[in-house]
Amino acid sequence: MQAGKPILYSYFRSSCSWRVRIALALKGIDFEMVPVNLIKDGGQQFSKAFQALNPMKQVPTLKIDGITIHQSNLSILKKVGEETQLTWAQNAITSGFNALEQILQSTAGKYCVGDEVTMADLCLVPQVANAERFKVDFTPYPTISCINKRLLALEAFQVSHPCRQPDTPTELRA
Repeated sequence: MQAGKPILYSYFRSSCSWRVRIALALKGIDFEMVPVNLIKDGGQQFSKAFQALNPMKQVPTLKIDGITIHQSNLSILKKVGEETQLTWAQNAITSGFNALEQILQSTAGKYCVGDEVTMADLCLVPQVANAERFKVDFTPYPTISCINKRLLALEAFQVSHPCRQPDTPTELRA
């Protein structure tokens, strides 16, 4: 590992981790990836070694410029419970997409805000992937769908995609 090279502790399917991977790719920042499997062995984020790095026991965790930054949303799904996850996720995503589709009518160009990639786009693509995972109907969201398609054509979004991560299970690889 190079001195000063950022380290991203990530899980391939984590939308929060994906946002960080997109940002690093857009900025051309080379980084080391350390996969943290949130399922295997009861969740590797609960290991003593990872807890020492991130007491919140969540991904992503980014070590950069001598600081450690972390954030996640998987804990919400665990609190909702397995039986109600699909309905809860569909309702939460649909509520947000209904508002976003309206907002995009006045802000969108090629992307969410004009013709340059912004933070909104970094958030959109992983959320669309979550919506697909939770079987949200995209018929009411033509603007979101078009912007997502344009963004997925960009290299930064392709190289950071969950299906192209070192910890992606073989059956989910592109």
